Amino acid sequence: MSGSRCQTLYPFSGERHRQGLRFAAGELITVLQVPDGGWWEGQKEDGLRGWFPASYVQLLEQKPRKATPQTGEDTLNSHLPPGWQSYMSPQGRRYYVNTFTNETTWERPSSVPGTPKSPVSQKSSAVNGYHISGTPVHQLDSGHMSLRKASGDPQTPGSPAAPRRQSKESSLTINSVTFPHPDVMPEQQLLKPSEWSYCDYFWADKKDSQGNNTVSGFEILLQKQLKGKQMQKEMAEFVRERIKIEEEYAKNLSKLSQNSLAAQEEGTLGEAWAQLKKSLADEAEVHLKFSSKLQSEVEKPLLNFRENFKKDMKKCDHHIADLRKHLASRYAAVEKARKALTERQKDLEMKTQQLEVKLSNKTEEEIKKARRKSTQAGDDLMRCVDLYNQAQSKWFEEMVTTTLELERLEVERVEMIRQHLCQYTQLRHETDMFNQSTVELVDQLLRKVDPAKDRELWVKEHKTGDIRPVDMEI
Repeated sequence: MSGSRCQTLYPFSGERHRQGLRFAAGELITVLQVPDGGWWEGQKEDGLRGWFPASYVQLLEQKPRKATPQTGEDTLNSHLPPGWQSYMSPQGRRYYVNTFTNETTWERPSSVPGTPKSPVSQKSSAVNGYHISGTPVHQLDSGHMSLRKASGDPQTPGSPAAPRRQSKESSLTINSVTFPHPDVMPEQQLLKPSEWSYCDYFWADKKDSQGNNTVSGFEILLQKQLKGKQMQKEMAEFVRERIKIEEEYAKNLSKLSQNSLAAQEEGTLGEAWAQLKKSLADEAEVHLKFSSKLQSEVEKPLLNFRENFKKDMKKCDHHIADLRKHLASRYAAVEKARKALTERQKDLEMKTQQLEVKLSNKTEEEIKKARRKSTQAGDDLMRCVDLYNQAQSKWFEEMVTTTLELERLEVERVEMIRQHLCQYTQLRHETDMFNQSTVELVDQLLRKVDPAKDRELWVKEHKTGDIRPVDMEI
């Protein structure tokens, strides 16, 4: 695909990739690299190069080009049946087109149009299967929910693909998401190696704790965020109770300082006693200021941040859920189109068998009609697969972006709580220096708070899989 031209469907800012290519809708781009992962490298007409999501562009159709005869093929091309022409696909594979019937095939025609090119007992009849983009349709295995890789064996495009036990499936689809098959899985590099990042370990689904329902990896991440919100709320409630205690304590100290007991004491002892009662009033004022600072500098920020966090979670939840539903509907369309193609192929095979038994113009017309329907079914399947791959690529990109955002929000939440708990201990130090030893251990533990280490331990316990989706292959 390198060297192909594509047209942008939507504007792209280029901010989601370190070397992103910025463009507007309708621009033309030359494709330079097409690695796995849904991101392509390309060059615009003004010479700018960079990376962009494949789902934002549409490849321009390549017209079939006439095959250039190689050494020893001139004589073969000159003996094609009337109406047949030889072409070369954009992938460099030779195919043949009947200009009278629009029939296409990988096999070199050696008989008149309408005659089977191999015995019916071999279950291999010539069927037109040329895709509208200029690429012959690959073989399909309708007996499996995933698509097989194209084989190097010559086979008629659009014809029924018999299951081949010796060939391994290249991918499998689980809950509408296509993954590489474990037996032939290529090695995938983590997006963020050595960081235990959310974007690397939550692609697959898993059973819930009861084992009855399936939970997506993204839902597990959302559950962690919801749990974080609840913990933050409970921390704010805890601080509120602490404030009540301080307010009540300050009130009692102030009341005690005004008590008239031993007010009649005279001399230096009386002065000392009066100063002692005054110190209670000063202490009450200190505790009252402590409770006020706890409310403004600890409790209130915890409550406000929790509300902002809730808004961020709602945005993530609905967006990813909608993309997953869209992906499921695209996969359902693929399965429906695959079933339709299988039925068309069976109908074509049956009519081909009837032609062997009894030659007639009516039977030949029915075969031509069946071939056209088979080709249309193949085209419909290819279109559905393209739409599915685009939907999965979009879901993949948004999953990476959103999980990294969830990771950032979680780090921000932990860091915010750590800072305000440190503020609590600082206020406590200022209020009661004599009780410093009671908070030293808290200080030590707070200094050791590490969001990255917390995430590593949590991911190890709750991860669902580190294999990312790949495009479905035919």
